[in-house]
Amino acid sequence: MDDTTVFTAKGLEAMARGFQRSAVVLAAVELGVFTALSNGSATARGTAKLINADPRGTDRLLRALAHLGLVESTETGFRNTPVSERFLSEASPEFMAHFKHQANVYRSWGTLAQAVKAGGAVHERSQSPEATRDFIAAMHFRAQYVADQCAAGLGLTGVDRVLDVGGGSGAFSMAFCRARPELSATLLDLDHVLDLAREYVAAESLEQRISFLPGDYHTTDFGQDFDLVFFSAIVHINSPEQNQALLKKAHDALRPGGRVAVRDFIMDEERMKPERGVLFALNMLVNTPGGDSYTEAELRDWMAGAGFEDMELVETDPGATTLVGKRIY
Repeated sequence: MDDTTVFTAKGLEAMARGFQRSAVVLAAVELGVFTALSNGSATARGTAKLINADPRGTDRLLRALAHLGLVESTETGFRNTPVSERFLSEASPEFMAHFKHQANVYRSWGTLAQAVKAGGAVHERSQSPEATRDFIAAMHFRAQYVADQCAAGLGLTGVDRVLDVGGGSGAFSMAFCRARPELSATLLDLDHVLDLAREYVAAESLEQRISFLPGDYHTTDFGQDFDLVFFSAIVHINSPEQNQALLKKAHDALRPGGRVAVRDFIMDEERMKPERGVLFALNMLVNTPGGDSYTEAELRDWMAGAGFEDMELVETDPGATTLVGKRIY
């Protein structure tokens, strides 16, 4: 083989085996290994007892983590590195909570080949309270770093009432309230999700400005006279037909002059950029019946069909793009 073939073969092998490192990290977070070690050094047997796992299995996992540089092997056992103590232990205020959700996502990605054959999800996602809490914590972790930028990028002058559809933890509703003192937000999501959102909103002392509307956004009435209807990371969950219907509901819920904002991975026409959107399309394939990463042209077509005009693509924040449309009459 020539040099190019050798490099390509090695690269392909490394790519194919990349899941193994992911599995090590995600299993350790899911089991609570880094949290167990946050109190100091512990042996494999001691760690196994703390996480309620098999001693031999725990030993092998700890040694893999040591190889990856996420724990250190000492004379008295294993201990967290500064990085894992800061970001991977639940005892830390900077804990990367979305890793627990990624452990659930990892399981669904194992069904990718079957999902490609079937054209949709074949893996039944867990609907347990723990899985829901992990998912909302993951979404909140990500949103808290970009929500204020998104609020600034949208421009909220004259916006007094916002409907945050499928708003999860309320991270964006809270950002809108911080950006404009006159603004109030309505957060629409499933009842058990709103139970979690209330905790996040209370922690920000915004209970007086954010109201909660329980329901399924496909069937629940949106209400009327909003200045802004906001969808963040919602359209990719749904089929084109469902998104068309949601945008029509949004149009009817707005006052004349009000706007709809769809924040998502908005794809180029070849569906090749952005990279995160390309991979996220597969994430939707393995996790939903009909979700996808959609193109700007598709979104514009749905908005126009719902009655929106003056559409504008806005780079509101890193990692996503927002398409804004206006209700004229």
